[in-house]
Amino acid sequence: MPSVVPCAALDPADLRQFVASLGLTLHWVDDNASIPGSYWGDPEAGLIGNGLHVRGDTPVHSMLHELGHWRCMDPARRATVDTDACGSDTEENAVCYLQALLADTLPGYSRARLFQDMDAWGYHFILGSAEAWFTHDSDDAQRYLQEHGLISATGALTGYPRLR
Repeated sequence: MPSVVPCAALDPADLRQFVASLGLTLHWVDDNASIPGSYWGDPEAGLIGNGLHVRGDTPVHSMLHELGHWRCMDPARRATVDTDACGSDTEENAVCYLQALLADTLPGYSRARLFQDMDAWGYHFILGSAEAWFTHDSDDAQRYLQEHGLISATGALTGYPRLR
């Protein structure tokens, strides 16, 4: 497995508070148990309703990604999500962009580390790296996030999930 920052490397209280501040409940899964709601399987984070499921070995970038999916969903989809976010390609790009913005607000983590972890994990971007995509090829993601009220016209987080 590539060397990425796992959830266990961060303070559990900080993670719980961070996730709660964004509208979800963090559920820690025992180390040897399967992660409920994990689309790709263990150790990837899982999403069921407003519950975000992680283990100690879950990559932080995976937790942020699922959190980003939940924030990008309309309220009806958020209420019924179970494992599969069912988003469009543009929404997937928006989720990647949003997870980069959120990484800088997570105590003990950063956007720079997120980009390293995404590259190590095998995210594929036409420009060759997550940082290059974020900086030079994410216009569709930014438009999506602005249109749905997740970021301002200047690209700052609004603090709101998608409302409609």
